[in-house]
Amino acid sequence: MTVTQNLAAPTTATGTAAGTATGTVQGRRRVLRRALWAAQILIAAFLFFASAMPKFAGQADAVETFTRIGWGQWFRYLTGTVEAAGAIGLVVPRLAGSAATALIGLLAGAVLTHLLVLDAAWALFPAALAAVCAVIAWDRRAETAGLLRSLAARSRR
Repeated sequence: MTVTQNLAAPTTATGTAAGTATGTVQGRRRVLRRALWAAQILIAAFLFFASAMPKFAGQADAVETFTRIGWGQWFRYLTGTVEAAGAIGLVVPRLAGSAATALIGLLAGAVLTHLLVLDAAWALFPAALAAVCAVIAWDRRAETAGLLRSLAARSRR
């Protein structure tokens, strides 16, 4: 390497100036992924333990809430099942994007239910969870696309 090449592209521990920029982007990406995993685990824990389990156990406030909604107690079990499945899916890397996408639908229903039937002020919580699920779904879109391709290939066999 000549002196001019060395001045034009300073080397670093990664080899070049471009390598440093790539390393920085990869470092940010790694931090984002870790933050999203933390959010996924927290949301999954909340959905499974604080939301689905009380529905399955017939906790008094869950029963009363679904009585107020007016669709019957079968809807409480259905909602709990979707929450539990979504929570499990959030912590399975290949399913995380699909689970987050499905949970957006569930949480949108919760927002509407709070606004139209229950206490409107509580609609903010499922809206915030849906927003985080949207970020997770966006970030995991490559895994979701791979899962869909795999399922499509199996259905063609």
